[in-house]
Amino acid sequence: MICRTGSRTRRHTPLQALSLLLLIVLAASAARAQKSSFDATNLREPADLGVPWLVHAGDDPAYANPDFNDSQWTLFDPHSYLNSVFPHSHPEVVWYRLRVKVSPTDTGLALREKSISRAYEIYVNGERFIASGQVVPYAPYTLTSRIRRRIPDRMIASGSLLIAMRVHISEAEWGSQAPGFYYTNLTLGQQNALYRDDWLAIIGENAVFLLSRLFVIGVGFVALVLYTTQRRQPEYLWIFAAGVEALAESPVPAIAMFRDVPAIWELPGDLVRLTIPFILVSMYFAFLHQRMGWRWRTLLVLTGVLLSLGSMQGLFFMAPPVLQILGVLPMAILFSVVIPIVLAMHLYRGNREAGILLIPLTLFSLYIYAEVALGTLFQFPGSRSFALRGLNLIDRFPAGPFVVSLSDVAGFLSTLALAVIILLRFSTMSRRQARLDTELAAAHEVQKVLVPEHRSTIPGFTIETVYEPSQQVGGDFFQILPVGEGGMVIVLGDVAGKGLPAAMLVSVLVGAISGLSEYTQDPAELLVGLNERLVGRSGDGFSTALAAHIFADGRVTIANAGHLSPYLDGKELELPGALPLGVVAGVRYQTSQFRIEPGSRLTFYSDGVIEAQNQKGELLGFERGLKLSTQPAAAIVEAAIQFGQQDDITVVAIQRAAAIAHAA
Repeated sequence: MICRTGSRTRRHTPLQALSLLLLIVLAASAARAQKSSFDATNLREPADLGVPWLVHAGDDPAYANPDFNDSQWTLFDPHSYLNSVFPHSHPEVVWYRLRVKVSPTDTGLALREKSISRAYEIYVNGERFIASGQVVPYAPYTLTSRIRRRIPDRMIASGSLLIAMRVHISEAEWGSQAPGFYYTNLTLGQQNALYRDDWLAIIGENAVFLLSRLFVIGVGFVALVLYTTQRRQPEYLWIFAAGVEALAESPVPAIAMFRDVPAIWELPGDLVRLTIPFILVSMYFAFLHQRMGWRWRTLLVLTGVLLSLGSMQGLFFMAPPVLQILGVLPMAILFSVVIPIVLAMHLYRGNREAGILLIPLTLFSLYIYAEVALGTLFQFPGSRSFALRGLNLIDRFPAGPFVVSLSDVAGFLSTLALAVIILLRFSTMSRRQARLDTELAAAHEVQKVLVPEHRSTIPGFTIETVYEPSQQVGGDFFQILPVGEGGMVIVLGDVAGKGLPAAMLVSVLVGAISGLSEYTQDPAELLVGLNERLVGRSGDGFSTALAAHIFADGRVTIANAGHLSPYLDGKELELPGALPLGVVAGVRYQTSQFRIEPGSRLTFYSDGVIEAQNQKGELLGFERGLKLSTQPAAAIVEAAIQFGQQDDITVVAIQRAAAIAHAA
């Protein structure tokens, strides 16, 4: 070998040349080691280990040894991507090594890991320190938690740490933005500071997501309560189903914020995603009052299957890129193109609720368009950096202490839109209810006029009447009309149904009784006339009724139209049955005759007495009703109410006075 220095020439011996070559190799190794090291002697706050690491494909337990010769390993900058180190191969296991210089007195240091891989092991000075999942054979875990562990003081006392990482990188991870180790995945710092930062990060990164989930679950259960009272609004049931779906998906993500768990735990959530397209589209269609045919149902089931399989791929199987795209394409088209167009059409037709639902869905559509465009750009090396910045912007936008995803914002606004619609409907219903309450109050006042006073006076008879509606207005009615010389006509009945519709029919019947009684006091003719007045006016409703003409001498003529038979001195009278009023026209009613002896008591019930029901589901029934029939009307009503009132209650009791009967 010839070396020229100025004008002089010196020749080296072979031994000197070999020594010089060895020095060059050692210098290169020292330079490599210097580049693959991190100085933490003056660490004041937690720092990501973002310096270059040494990396090597393959798997050998010796790679964790601090004395292992890694001079032939490749230098890797974790700010870049591992694909640049392995452009033509995708090794399953990759090792990383880094030397860290620490101050021997700097106790309390800890290492914090986040999202390196679904299966990895971290060694410090040859000791297994942190692990998640199983590298070989591969058993994946979740990767969203932050795992933190304090470094033993004995390791710190040595002044030097050798951190080695054994990382399994699946095919799905090789296809991600940053496979394997990225510079933010590993942090060194004081344990207390890392603990504080972890909690702030957990809150900041998940606040919008958790708030959105809790919101949709809460709105879902509110919708269920509304559905129990408004069965004609199926959209409330679908909102509740969306809340249940969100609740079913939430446990594993919530647990995985704090600790990594086996990836198989995510399977139930992946299966629940089968229902997402069907539930959401059914909800939108219910709001739009649009029927869903079998073609739509088939499409939604297929979309759900593809969505669920797409969630599973990479964990339980690996699909080709084309199939991965096809798996999410129907869902993307459905909620970024089809449903927005359907909502826009109904908004154009004047459906205000469609416009409210369209606002967050438009934002979600823009998110999908951006994801597709940036994901496509990421496939090209020249635009990869720009695409990554864009993806981070829409998926991890920093908003003060919080990290916000456009998808989570769109989901929150979608739930907010549902809540706004519910509030608007509630406001409308409140106004309607106020008007209805006013109408019911007026109907109640009218019914008080129509129903006779508590006690009526007819010479020779003592009359007791008690009427207790189950609501503000009721469907029971009775009229006691004096006729002839000391006689009376009694008409008593029960309109099917409750509330204002029943009260309106009551007013029709009471008015008809007053008019008919001017022409006839025959009970059968009265019922015929009432039946003709009611047919065609009651819709599908009807009314039971009983009419009786009581003469001054105690003779009674009575006719029944499906009503309960009265009781005479504690015994039920047997009357021929007949159809209720308002069922069909042309019905004829039979009359029966009997006599009220002096001192005898005739008691009429509505079915609210017999059908009173206690908490065990038992009815008061005919036997108890028979025993009560000799008591005062007020006592009978009070007994039925105490047993458990379910319907309007009416009791009319007629007792013939003995003195007047003797004088006759």
